[in-house]
Amino acid sequence: MAFRDDFAEITRLQEPLAPYTWLRIGGPAEYFVLPRNRQEMVAVVQACGREKIPLRMLGGGCNLLIRDEGVSGVVMRLSAPEFTSIQVEGKRIWAASGTPLSRVISEAAEHNLAGFETLVGIRGTVGGALQCNAGDRTGEIGERVRRVEVLDAGGNVQIRDRSEMHFTEHKSDIIDPVIVRIEFELETDSVDAIVKRMLRSWIQRKATQPFSFQAAVRAFRNPRGHQAATLIEQVGLVKTKVGEAEISDRNANYIVANPGATARDVLRLLDLTQSKVREQTGVNLEREVLVW
Repeated sequence: MAFRDDFAEITRLQEPLAPYTWLRIGGPAEYFVLPRNRQEMVAVVQACGREKIPLRMLGGGCNLLIRDEGVSGVVMRLSAPEFTSIQVEGKRIWAASGTPLSRVISEAAEHNLAGFETLVGIRGTVGGALQCNAGDRTGEIGERVRRVEVLDAGGNVQIRDRSEMHFTEHKSDIIDPVIVRIEFELETDSVDAIVKRMLRSWIQRKATQPFSFQAAVRAFRNPRGHQAATLIEQVGLVKTKVGEAEISDRNANYIVANPGATARDVLRLLDLTQSKVREQTGVNLEREVLVW
């Protein structure tokens, strides 16, 4: 295939994807691409469009389940220095999409910039966090966005203004193939006040999540007027296992992949949970975990 030849230096064939996800399970990518600069990134997007090759972007892999059989087409990961940069100017921060969200939060605090404290403890890259509007009722990342630089399906750079984007709970309407860079606007505050809020958010978040040593993923969106975790508890599914996939007893809206778990185990447990909740409560749970 022309794609394999054209991008041989930055492409790995049949690269296992499990190590790049928090669940640590799943099969390989047909083409795993690691562009070294913007020019290569644009060329990959254009080639995928031209040759009709499926293109997926891999961030931190914290809300992602890879099927056991793997992924066809191209999986691109933006991990080179150009894609993990941060620039601060006054109250504004520009962050490349591959930058870990934790780094962006720390950089903001070091510059006396407030507004990201409620995101402390959320895993993944800033691009992935934006796409799923990471956060909770105390604050979401979408609230701080001014503009987003993206690549469209033709590999052309587009600037999306805040007024063009819509954010809801753990969801955005950003559908462009690649998020390149994000501009945020924050507020100034004292470092002490910012750090106190960060610590409070960290404690609250960690108290309601599986242990850090567990491979886990948030399973469902909260239905309107309900908490997914509460519904799952009500139907008696806490600690239910399918194979080595298990519903967490610390937060029933998380699935833990114990050693030996497969993607099939997780998918069957997701299906079982949706079925039981629908049968006993009449509420349809929508998956939050992304399945490739």
